[in-house]
Amino acid sequence: MKKLLAIPFIALVLAATPRSAHAQIGGTVVYDPANFKNATLRYAQLIAQLRQLRATYAQVLNHYNLAVQMSHSIPNMASRYGLSSTPWRYANARDVYGNATPWLNGANSGGVSAVLNGYQKATSTLQSYSQTLLSSMPQSEVQRLEADAATVELVDGAAQNALEAIGAIRANAVSTTSTIRNIQNDSLSNNPTLNTEVGVLNKVNATNVLSLQNAQDTNKLLVALLEQQTILSKQLRDASTNITNADINRRQNTVALGQQLTGNLGQTLNGYRLP
Repeated sequence: MKKLLAIPFIALVLAATPRSAHAQIGGTVVYDPANFKNATLRYAQLIAQLRQLRATYAQVLNHYNLAVQMSHSIPNMASRYGLSSTPWRYANARDVYGNATPWLNGANSGGVSAVLNGYQKATSTLQSYSQTLLSSMPQSEVQRLEADAATVELVDGAAQNALEAIGAIRANAVSTTSTIRNIQNDSLSNNPTLNTEVGVLNKVNATNVLSLQNAQDTNKLLVALLEQQTILSKQLRDASTNITNADINRRQNTVALGQQLTGNLGQTLNGYRLP
């Protein structure tokens, strides 16, 4: 770069050298003040241009040196910042009666059919009351039984959704871990092709997308937990409601029940005779 700038510099110096401001008439040298003044002004202009050129050259050189300095990467990045990931563990358990393995298959794969089949085989089946039994019960009792059955069904649905989310995350764990490892290797590499401005931006974007995906998986698990917590709140609410309703019913019907039980007791005792 210095050699390239030296050529115009020499040209400027040669051009800036004032020419003779004398005229020769009949062997006599005549001094021309106007030509000398113009030559002096031109020389001053060339000197100013030369100084501006030198200042521009200094700025370009500083920018170039800064770019070279900023292009240097930290040595031994892999050994200084490399991390080892913790391997994923898949669900496992003993299967004495053969009903745990279908559950584990759903919890490790996230397949809808696998989750449904495993959950049904590992849980007790909820039976339903016949219409004959329901018609013989008071309406308040029927409402309580239906609310309890709805709680069990909601628990089943929430548990199956949670198993599906857990299984999907586990099924994608190997691919996600491989992607994270690739981003780490590319980020710690000193290969110039991986450290261009566009390359760095690509790695940043890939990391952001991966973070968004992991955040989405976390949100799925949080929603599943919140759903189960909501159903648990409903179950506690139904239990408290049933206790309150039973207490109200007892207080309202205590007198009638007492009379029904003891109304004829005195007459019966008075009429009783030993054999």
